[in-house]
Amino acid sequence: MSFGGPEVLVAGEAPEPVAGPGQVMVDVSVAGITFVETQIRRGVDKWHARPELPYVPGGTVAGRVASLGKDVDPAWSGRRVLAGTGESGGFAERAVAAVGDLIPVPEELGLPEAVALYTDGGTALGLVEGARIRPGEWVLVEAAGGGVGSLLVQLARAAGAGVVAAARGARKLELARDLGAEVTVEYSDPGWTDRVREATGGAGPDVVFDGVGGEIGRAAFEVTADGGRFSVHGASSGQVTAIDLTRARRRGVEVIGIEQLFGFGPRMEKWTTRVMSEAVAGRIRPVIGQTFPLERAADAHAAIESRTALGKTLLLI
Repeated sequence: MSFGGPEVLVAGEAPEPVAGPGQVMVDVSVAGITFVETQIRRGVDKWHARPELPYVPGGTVAGRVASLGKDVDPAWSGRRVLAGTGESGGFAERAVAAVGDLIPVPEELGLPEAVALYTDGGTALGLVEGARIRPGEWVLVEAAGGGVGSLLVQLARAAGAGVVAAARGARKLELARDLGAEVTVEYSDPGWTDRVREATGGAGPDVVFDGVGGEIGRAAFEVTADGGRFSVHGASSGQVTAIDLTRARRRGVEVIGIEQLFGFGPRMEKWTTRVMSEAVAGRIRPVIGQTFPLERAADAHAAIESRTALGKTLLLI
C-alpha cells in the first residue's frame, strides 16, 4: 500500500482484532468517512501525522459490541454503539475501540443515521454554539450540501436565523432548500457574493460558516457583515482562508479560527447525544447521500473527492 489516489484502497485480510483492557470489539455494520480521511490517504493532510503503511482507514464505526476486554462493564455486551477508533481501523468487519470512545445509539435511530450524526453532527452543534447565532440574524453556510453543511443549515434555522446556502451544483442547492435555506447561491457563478449581499439586505450575513477556504472563503469573509462572526471549520479547497486580522478588527468581524476544532473533543459525546435525540424527535434530518459496500471503499473516497456527493457517504458492512 502507498499514499495516493482512491485506487490505493484495496480489500485484504487482517488478523482478528482482540479487545484489550478497557476496550471492546465491535461487529461493524456501518463505517463513516470524512473528507479529511481522504486527504490523509493522499498523504497531503496538514493536521494529522501520517499513519504507518499499510493501514486500515476509518475513524468512526457503528455496530454491536461483540466482546469485552478486561475490566469492561458487562452491560456493554450486545449494545448498539457508535465507536471512535482513532484515525484508523474502521474500514473492517470488526474494530476495537476504547470504552471511553463508545456512545450508545438509541433504539429508535438507525445505525447509518447515527454515524452520519457522529462527527458531523457533533461538529455542527459545536460550531453553532461557538458562533452564538441569534434569532433574526442571517447565516451563510458554505458547502451546504455536505455532511456538516446540511446539518448547519438545519441548526441555524432552528436557532431562528435566516439561511443563505452556498454550494456547487443543482442537486446540492435543491437539498439545501429542502432543509430550510431561504436563499441558495451557486458559488461557481461569478459575483455569487453579490447575491448573498442582496439576500441579506445589503449588509451581508451576520455569521459565516467557512468549510471551504481558499478563494471562496476569502470572498465569504469580504461579504461578512461588519460586526459579524466568521467561523472556520474546514479547507476542502486545500487552503485555510487567509484573513487579514487587522482588517477584521477594523470591521469588527470576530474570526473564530479552525483551531476551535481542537477543543471539541471533550464535548463531542455530549453534542452527539444531543443531535441524536434531535433526530429521533424529527427535528434534525441526517442526510445520507450515498452508501457503498466495504469492498468499494475506493469508490466511496472517490465520490467524496469529486465534490458530487450529497450529505454523508457511508460504507455498509
